[in-house]
Amino acid sequence: MIKKKTLTPVLLGGIFLLMLGLSFAAVPLYDIFCRVTGFGGTTQVSKEAPDIVLDKVVSVRFDTNVNKLPWNFKAKTNVMDVKIGQVNSIEFEVENYGNETTYGVASFNVSPSTFGKYYSKLGCFCFEKQELKPGEKAIYIMTFYLDPEMVNDPGTKNIKDVTMSYTFFSSDYYKQPQI
Repeated sequence: MIKKKTLTPVLLGGIFLLMLGLSFAAVPLYDIFCRVTGFGGTTQVSKEAPDIVLDKVVSVRFDTNVNKLPWNFKAKTNVMDVKIGQVNSIEFEVENYGNETTYGVASFNVSPSTFGKYYSKLGCFCFEKQELKPGEKAIYIMTFYLDPEMVNDPGTKNIKDVTMSYTFFSSDYYKQPQI
């Protein structure tokens, strides 16, 4: 039988190990939670398009920003009217107007945030390192659809327009040392 003098340190040690394990699991668990629920405007990644296309149309606005990069970044089309369930592609033009090769990573969010779980990407340049040489121009394509399940959700069934906001951030991590 364990004595009271040893029970307290054993319990405290167990609680410490549990808290330590939870701290390491927090990021992946939060990521899973956001992807499943669309929390915070997290969009979905899909491998295949839905089987049905509805007649309901939603306007999707594209907002583009650049943070600490000498890049011009814009959507070829600022607003697209899309049918729910229909696969759509949007092109983004990017140009490095700086004097050296730079690297960037794009992140995004959707507004209203409750809509995130119904905005599904089939292909995107997001979260991948992009390299542009001085004066180089590139076209990045994002393919997406709006999940038909959105019409069954009381929080999203009446939404008529959403905004996808993309920001390219400088990625000094990828910067190559000068020789």
